[in-house]
Amino acid sequence: MSAPSSSHPAAGSTLDSLLLSAIADAVGTPAYVYHGDQIRRAYRTIDDAFGEVPHAVHYALKANSSLAVARLLRAEGSAADANSMGEVEIALRAGYRPDHIVFTGVGKRREELERAVALELLAINVESSGELDRLHEIARAHGSIARVALRVNPNIDAQSHPHISTGLRDSKFGVPIDLAPAIFDEMTRRPHLRPIGVHVHIGSQITTLEPLVRAAESVLELATRLRRAGIGIEHIDFGGGLGISYDGAPSPTPAEYVVALAGLVRGTGFTAVIEPGRALVGAAGLLLTRVVDVKHFAGSRRFVVIDAGMTELMRPALYGAYHQVDAVLPRAGELVVGDLVGPICESTDIFARNRPLPPLEAGDLLVIRDVGAYGAAMGHTYLRRPLPPEVMVDGGEWRVTRRRQTLDDMLRLEE
Repeated sequence: MSAPSSSHPAAGSTLDSLLLSAIADAVGTPAYVYHGDQIRRAYRTIDDAFGEVPHAVHYALKANSSLAVARLLRAEGSAADANSMGEVEIALRAGYRPDHIVFTGVGKRREELERAVALELLAINVESSGELDRLHEIARAHGSIARVALRVNPNIDAQSHPHISTGLRDSKFGVPIDLAPAIFDEMTRRPHLRPIGVHVHIGSQITTLEPLVRAAESVLELATRLRRAGIGIEHIDFGGGLGISYDGAPSPTPAEYVVALAGLVRGTGFTAVIEPGRALVGAAGLLLTRVVDVKHFAGSRRFVVIDAGMTELMRPALYGAYHQVDAVLPRAGELVVGDLVGPICESTDIFARNRPLPPLEAGDLLVIRDVGAYGAAMGHTYLRRPLPPEVMVDGGEWRVTRRRQTLDDMLRLEE
């Protein structure tokens, strides 16, 4: 069943309290809300910052693969970065051409590689010599030539959470950068492979430019060396990973990051490819939730229980991640320190510990901010909790782009 297509007037261009209250009343809670104009502004900022430097902005679908979000960015002119064949298929349904899609991932199944070869994607980012062997065999069977980039690991610390750092030598991702020349030389001897790019991605939620620039310099040096050896490198894929400020702490802007990359690539003849995800959609997403209960006993903590949980937003449980929380219609009174917790039967289902919170009562509507990336994308149905609806606010109206899942939806695949 497709999502409802009816639209409703939005209160101006900002997501104000009356608008959020109206959405919550109409679709219930929990619910994701995205601000289309904010996503567009983020994309245009990144695209414009490259200036005249040849480039491509590949939206990292892993951040948020909702069709409405993917279609919006495709309409703006983005290309796509896919980390699974499911994301490749989403990109195609969203209107991306195969030659605008890069397919990456540390463990691509044979059937995924076969589909990627058949589609003639812009590039398949290879992770190992073994994958290279499998890809060449498949391309030969298809009688085609697969366009290939190699993901290299520059052994650079992203200085972010260990669970989302991918650029150190002991990471499962890519191949050590010092081994790359030999692997590229091997590619040139495979008639059904065409090496066209170098790829690097050292982690996620990176809030300083230094490791990103160091990684960029290392792959630029490698690409230059390969070209001098006669290998036709067309693009350098600098990956993604630029963070956003969840708590108000200083963080480099996407424009600052792009200007730094453009300064490195300008005049080299290489096309710069980047894969922003969080930087495009993170701040444009909200999670609406209602207070279910407030618990406080003598000698114990104060707990504010909400109807959203780790099923709707995994980041706090996975990484201890911070998200700002506000009352949509605040009550008068002093802030009170407490824990904001979800309803899931797990002790990790906590959004905030010892956080100063406004006076709250059961039924109050809250907004959890900056969930546009890795909110819905990591949503799951633990405890048979249905996936929430998704709402897009755009062009003076709001519409439901994914209806709330039902139990029948969940059971449809079961006998």
